[in-house]
Amino acid sequence: MPTSRRSQEERSRATTAALVEAAHRLFAERGYAAVSAEDIVAAARVTRGALYHHFEDKRDLFRAVFEDVERGLTDEIRLAIDAASDPASALAVGLARFLDMCEQPDVVRLTLTDAPAVLGWAEWRRIEARHGLGLIRATLERAAGAGLLRPAPIEVVAHLVLSALIEAALLIAHDTDRRGARAAAEQGLRALLSGMLIQPPQPSSLEKYLEFG
Repeated sequence: MPTSRRSQEERSRATTAALVEAAHRLFAERGYAAVSAEDIVAAARVTRGALYHHFEDKRDLFRAVFEDVERGLTDEIRLAIDAASDPASALAVGLARFLDMCEQPDVVRLTLTDAPAVLGWAEWRRIEARHGLGLIRATLERAAGAGLLRPAPIEVVAHLVLSALIEAALLIAHDTDRRGARAAAEQGLRALLSGMLIQPPQPSSLEKYLEFG
């Protein structure tokens, strides 16, 4: 009996993964509105009943895809931050990696174009915050612990930084010249981050990293 139950759970996880993977690919290629439930089950090689057993509807499946993408993006940014040589450069490294990903077509379509429209602004922001806010908070706390930031409530600053990053991502996503928009967004965000720094007698490594112009 335990073996049978485990096998059933494994099949269930495999079906869910197949649906999310197929939906991710199709939503990224065509956009949410142009993909039907039939398209998804055919690509996943499962039945329509399997789709509605694991998800309420196509919107619910899109939410799972969006959550999966957000987890992947957050993990990738975390790896870049963790690889930074010191707390001074971690903020700038994370910022650059985030903006790099904002240029990827599937990220633009799934997280910045379809997600607000499909899930609604409030739910979209709630999911964004759930995945990104903790990482931003931890990075700010690390910088503050190194004496790099001006005194301010970390939680409030984290929310403001998240909002600025999301707005920058939207500017990039909706500009016909994404490369130019990315450069302008990075310059603006670096200026904001520089304003958060305590100004030491000698420029800090973070200030050097954030130097622009």
